[in-house]
Formats: sequence, structure tokens, C-alpha cells
Amino acid sequence: MAAQLRQLRQQIKTVKSTAKITRAQEMIATSRIVKAQQAVAASKPYADQITRALTALVSHRVGIDHPLLQEQPADARSAVLIVTSDRGFCGAYNANVIREAESLIRALRDEGREPVPYVVGNKGITWYRFRGREVAETWHGFSDRPHFANAERIGRRLTEDFLKTDAEGGVGEIHVVYTEFVSMLTQTVRVKRLMPLEIEDSHDGEVPPAYEFEPSAQAALDLLLPNYIESRIFHMLLQSAASFQASVRRAMKSATDNANELLGVYTRQMNQARQAAITQEISEIVGGADALAESGGE
Repeated sequence: MAAQLRQLRQQIKTVKSTAKITRAQEMIATSRIVKAQQAVAASKPYADQITRALTALVSHRVGIDHPLLQEQPADARSAVLIVTSDRGFCGAYNANVIREAESLIRALRDEGREPVPYVVGNKGITWYRFRGREVAETWHGFSDRPHFANAERIGRRLTEDFLKTDAEGGVGEIHVVYTEFVSMLTQTVRVKRLMPLEIEDSHDGEVPPAYEFEPSAQAALDLLLPNYIESRIFHMLLQSAASFQASVRRAMKSATDNANELLGVYTRQMNQARQAAITQEISEIVGGADALAESGGE
């Protein structure tokens, strides 16, 4: 009985320590979500304005052309940029991204295309390397707090590969799998085709304004398109970072609740064991007293 009490006390101590850690992680993630949301909100005006300018340019300038706007049916390779996290303790966050990416890869193969993974985040990199999958490029170390320089590196590599032919190791289209932050409770995995470029007008039903570009509309297009691609990738990285922090918070809250529930179970078991030990001691005392009384009466 004493050994059982010692074991239960040790288990209670361990669970309390675990609950403190998960609670601390939950509080850290909660504070970081606010900063991540602010970063997403700060990136939105620039993304909206550059989308508006490009939409106006393409809509009003007939005959303007650019390689990033062209379909490349002759190129059978398709790049898949997969945005995961560098750290764990985030529930099914990475599993959901990888599952959606694998679904996309199977769909591309069914279409007769050759998927080429590009992976962001240590969790995704480890997943593909463990299974012996080849990846074209990897990036890590910034999934929690991405900077625009990270998006620039990714965007430039993808743009360079898109402009190459299959024989040169290029790709004919680029898809991105990332997690969109909807709310503190909802994060949704999204799949978007990044190239060939599809301009998305954020001002529904509004006619794009007619701009005058200097030195020329074509020169402006050559400058704006790479920036547009990088800004979209940056926005996706920020969305994924906010979603990751929300997933960490939810996972750590669940872990804390489970630890508290387990603590209650162990506490009840310890109280029962202690009560049983007390009852046994009383029974032994009463039995000894009865035995002494009977021996004395003799």
C-alpha cells in the first residue's frame, strides 16, 4: 500500500510539472498570435494595392505580355510549395498541410504531370526526407516569424524555375499549399496556383482605374510582377505563422486540460489508497486490542 501511495505521489508531481509547461506554452502562443495577426493585417494593404495596379495594367493595356502570365503546356513539371512549421506541439497543423499537399500531388500525377516539391519548415523537410522523397529546394528557420527577405528568396527561386524549360529543370506551373488564418478557432489549409499568374481583383465589381505608367506599361509590368509574386508568398507565410501559433495555443490548452483531468484521477486514487491504508491500520489496531482483551480474560 505504501509503495502504491509513493507511485501515485510521483505521478501527481509529474503531471503537475507537465501542466505548468503546457500552460506556459499556451500563454506564449496566445501572446504571439496577436503579433502574427498584426503582421498579416499590415501586409494586406500592400498586397491589395499591387493587385489593384496589376489588374488595371493587364485590363487596360491590350497586347502587353509577360512570361509569368503565359501558360506553358509543353512543360509537364509542376512545383508544389508546401508551407509547414519548424517546430511541433501544434496538433494536426503540419499533418493537415502534408495531407493536402499529397492529395494535390496525386491529382497532378493523375493529370499526367510530374510534381516537384519545394518545402518550407523543418517538419515538412523531415517528413519528406524520412520517406526518401526528393525535393527541389528547402527553407527553414523562419516559420514562426517570417520576413519579406524570406519570401524574396522563395519567390526568386520559384520564378527562376518557372522561366526555365523542363529540359533545364524548370516547371510549367506552381502551386502553394499553406494554412489560412480565419479565426482563433479556425485555420484552413488552402491550395492556390501561383503561376501562371492569375490576377485576383480584391475590389469586386469595381472597374480598375486607368493608370499612366512611366517609362512604359511593359517596364512597369516587368517590375511589378516579381514583387507581386513575392508579396503573395509573404502573405501566405504570415497566414501560416498566425495559424501555427493558433494551433499551438489550441493544442497546449487541450494538453493542459487533459493534465488537470488526469491530476484529478490520480488525486482520487491516492485519497482512496490512503483511506484504505488508514482503514487497514485501524482494523489491525482493533484486531490487536481484541486479541489482548481475549488473552487477558483468559
